[in-house]
Amino acid sequence: MIYAVIDTNVFVSALLTSNIEAATVKVLKALLQGKIVPLYNKEIFDEYNEVLTRSKFHFSPDLVNYYLKTISDMGIPAERIQSNEVFPDIDDAVFYEVALSKEDAYLVTGNKKHFPKSPIVVTPAEMITILQQSL
Repeated sequence: MIYAVIDTNVFVSALLTSNIEAATVKVLKALLQGKIVPLYNKEIFDEYNEVLTRSKFHFSPDLVNYYLKTISDMGIPAERIQSNEVFPDIDDAVFYEVALSKEDAYLVTGNKKHFPKSPIVVTPAEMITILQQSL
């Protein structure tokens, strides 16, 4: 089992694509299968809710609620570990800092450039490779 903070952009990309082989889709599938245990805090959970319910995405409320309930039921609430890193968007810091709360946890994001260069910050494709190597 792998612990990871899933950046909101991974959810959005996975839910927007029709490509079931997309790495973002595979990450969500792994989460639903319990292969990835999501780490989150209230700030992250609130961002998921706010972004996924934006009318521009047209995600059904049932779908959004399903993923939020999955995060809540299968995930682990975690505290931020303050870092001294500089972020282009300070709102992204919470994702990185929550990932720091659990040893060997990852931050899965489609925007690595928004985060410090760190082995814990991985793309969805890199997370799929990590999952395959852990079998």
